[in-house]
Amino acid sequence: MIKRLLLLSLLLFLLFVTAFHPQSLAIAKDIQGLYSPEEMGFIENGGYAVKKDGRIIAAHNLHEKFVPASIVKIATSLTALRVLGPKYRFETHFYIDANQNLYIKGFGDPFLISEEISFIVRELKKLGCQRINNIYIDDTAFNIGISADGAGLSDNPYDAQNNALAVNFNTVNLTKEKTGKVHSAEVQTPTLPLMAELAEDLEPGLHRINISQYETAGHEIISRYTGELFRAFQHSENIPGEGIIASRKTPGNLPLFYKHQSSKALEDIIAPLMLYSNNFIANQLYLALGAKVYGYPATWKKSRGAVADILLNEFGIFASEIRIVEGSGLSRKNLVSPYAMILLLDLFKPHSGFLPQEDGMFLKSGTLKGVYSFGGYFSDNNDLDSFVLMLNQDKNTRRILLHELEQIYNKY
Repeated sequence: MIKRLLLLSLLLFLLFVTAFHPQSLAIAKDIQGLYSPEEMGFIENGGYAVKKDGRIIAAHNLHEKFVPASIVKIATSLTALRVLGPKYRFETHFYIDANQNLYIKGFGDPFLISEEISFIVRELKKLGCQRINNIYIDDTAFNIGISADGAGLSDNPYDAQNNALAVNFNTVNLTKEKTGKVHSAEVQTPTLPLMAELAEDLEPGLHRINISQYETAGHEIISRYTGELFRAFQHSENIPGEGIIASRKTPGNLPLFYKHQSSKALEDIIAPLMLYSNNFIANQLYLALGAKVYGYPATWKKSRGAVADILLNEFGIFASEIRIVEGSGLSRKNLVSPYAMILLLDLFKPHSGFLPQEDGMFLKSGTLKGVYSFGGYFSDNNDLDSFVLMLNQDKNTRRILLHELEQIYNKY
């Protein structure tokens, strides 16, 4: 009896695998009157999958894993929505000691930007803050040590380091005049002393740069930038006081003076995350969901474990189909099969409006050197159908392949 049950289980498994085997799903020209994209030479190393009316109608290398680049942000956003909830708001806590020193403890708010800080300082004043001397930056809610896997040390904003207490996405937007004078390029952001130092080796012009580009000084400069920005708004609100800016853990006996909740809920964050494909925001969400599951401080390890558990236990996606080591898509250690990505896109469909729209499609792209991907939805009679394509090759035929897949979808 046991042998018969084992044999029956094996047969059912083989039937399941056969049903989703790439060769059984490839579009045959004698059926569709079309050559498949792989026959046309668009794919040297990659895969795709297209669904229509609830089933996969075309696929290639369905269960092979590929580097996805930024389309992995769909997985990050989906798991964040599941763990944190669409109404979740990041918090930042404020404490004032007997010497009128301000302690700021961050919990990873990705939208702690100049406008938000201006509001916070006004609230502190309303609540009775009469003086601010030293400003202490407490970023101990994250214990991540190093940048996201795949991030470089360039001054490009996409390499900005993550931190529990970072402002303006850890980037500075400045203008350097021909005279050498440096000032903020944003109306909402005051000119800070740090800007002149960052611009010292820059050519005259407009620059948006990653302030955390130096591996050894990243932590210090992030704290300094945060402190200088709060100090500038302190002065603009005519709150007196001077002192140092330094990193320091908040004393456990200090009472909470003000708990600030972000003006943006999670559901308000995901659309700009997708539109600008912001790596910093993506990994702030990735780290926050890990901390939600396993507690603070947030670590890369906790987030990897939390995401893997959710993918398997809640979404039914096995580790053999997907591995996510950071949430932005920078890492080449991220690996996803077309099958896994199609399942994620199906689950993400209620949130499809967060994705950019292009030619009637909801479309998220992903790009690294030698990596070109698309994930999104075709539309037919107002119904959305998931599709994904991932190329890990030197030749970028992504656009051509997308057109061919759309042709298959429309003619099916």
